[in-house]
Amino acid sequence: MMSAVFQGLFFFFILLVLAAPLGWYIKLIMTGETPKYVRFIQPIERFFYQLIGPESQKKMTAKRYLAHVLGVGICSLLFLTGLLMVQGWLPGNNGVENLSFDLAVNTAVSFMTNTNWQAYTGELTLSNTTQMLGLTVQNFLSAAVGLAVLCALIRGIIQRKSNQLGNFWQDLVRSLLYIFLPLSLITAVLLISQGVVQTFSHGLSYTDLSGESLWLYLGPVASQVAIKQLGTNGGGFFGANSAHPFENPTIFSNFIENLAILLIPTALIFAFGYWVKEWKQGRTILIVSFVFLFAAFVGVAISEYHGPAFTDVLGSLNMEGKEVRFGVGWSSLWAVSTTAASNGSVNAMLDSFTPLGGGIPLFLMQLGEIIFGGVGSGLYGMLAFLLLTVFIAGLLVGRTPEYLGKKIEAFDIKMASLVILTPVLLTLFGTMAVSLHPDVLTWLTNKGPHGFSELLYNVTSLANNNGSAFGGLTADTPFLNLLGSVLMLCSRYIPIVAILFLAENMGRKKTIAINDGTLSTTNGTFISMLMIVILVVGALSFLPALALGPIADHFTLS
Repeated sequence: MMSAVFQGLFFFFILLVLAAPLGWYIKLIMTGETPKYVRFIQPIERFFYQLIGPESQKKMTAKRYLAHVLGVGICSLLFLTGLLMVQGWLPGNNGVENLSFDLAVNTAVSFMTNTNWQAYTGELTLSNTTQMLGLTVQNFLSAAVGLAVLCALIRGIIQRKSNQLGNFWQDLVRSLLYIFLPLSLITAVLLISQGVVQTFSHGLSYTDLSGESLWLYLGPVASQVAIKQLGTNGGGFFGANSAHPFENPTIFSNFIENLAILLIPTALIFAFGYWVKEWKQGRTILIVSFVFLFAAFVGVAISEYHGPAFTDVLGSLNMEGKEVRFGVGWSSLWAVSTTAASNGSVNAMLDSFTPLGGGIPLFLMQLGEIIFGGVGSGLYGMLAFLLLTVFIAGLLVGRTPEYLGKKIEAFDIKMASLVILTPVLLTLFGTMAVSLHPDVLTWLTNKGPHGFSELLYNVTSLANNNGSAFGGLTADTPFLNLLGSVLMLCSRYIPIVAILFLAENMGRKKTIAINDGTLSTTNGTFISMLMIVILVVGALSFLPALALGPIADHFTLS
């Protein structure tokens, strides 16, 4: 157990060491500054602006910014749905068939919303052409859109008496060219050095020791794995995801991929502090995120190290569903990282975790995936909680609620509440809809509390744009595909709408000088209150559901 704790501490130390300078770099890029060492990319940037046209040079209000965000989403949905429905007729189809309409829509929505939910087995269902032109492209685009929306919010917070939020196309292009592509290239090369497959071949035939002829699936894996982790996407090239030896073969590749999941979300917290020119504001968010994540990691590790005994050899150690090369420690760290950061990739079978070991990642998602969270979306979700906390604290102490010199008013709280409550309501109503379906018991491989945990986990994953699965639920049915599509679209775009209008409203305000009566948002009292607000919202919303699932499962198993 202690070895797992030291592994986690070492991992978090490396994460902070890398995230601090990366945050400064991201701040420079997204504020329009181009460091000398990446200026060779500028001709490509200008080419894209010429290709886009005059819209790439105009300042945008919330409505205009949102129109372009939705335009990219609609084009992505139509293109990827069409590609999936005709993939069997395209070159390099690997012998796969065209996807049905409901599965194609579900997959397209999943990748364009940064959810990367997979109701299929990747190597058996998709061609290399589809993986490259469809899924990998959306891994880049969906992450860049989330980062662009965050940048619009930060501009709204720091500017005075202006409703201009920047230019969506500049935010999109600069994040892709200067952040995601270089980091993905470095990560892919590191993964290839460890044995992660990268080839245009779709596989080869071989004969096993018993003389049976089998097929070994191959493909352009490393390039997709790099951006799936860095962009907090998570969709695996193979059905086993990052537990597959061709996606994640060694301890070092596991460390690199786990680091990639949290690297940009952590760097964005640093970038926020640098951007608003008050590092203490970023420190507040960083402390809250690390306390939650480390506590979750320790909780999962304890549950897996001291769970029910499976054999006399393992004692109470729960190795079921885990890769031997990673063990309990690295599997526990990955489980909390992927559910905190809206990533969804897995290096172990979550359904095989102990009830509490699986319940903690479930609760991390139900908090709204604000603990680091997805690229961009995690931080703007955390800022919504922060504004709510400022408002509540102001009411408690009788002070006007302010954040970074801006008064927090009714409209701001309405928008923040929309960001916070949308995933909550979608999760609860989605779980209700699936539970009431007459065929639900035929979709589950388990009954009782564990079966409900599987159902609750999968709907939570869809409604929070995570994409990981507990397993045990037959996901590829027309009802679940279409319901999941609605949940993913609403969970992605309703908060984006609220964030952009919140940003515009904040930008219109004048800045008020800070004085002795101003509520501090950087001291220990405020940090504690922010953590309490996050926990209370999650506990009040989901404790009854958790009691029927993981908690009941735990006592049943005991």
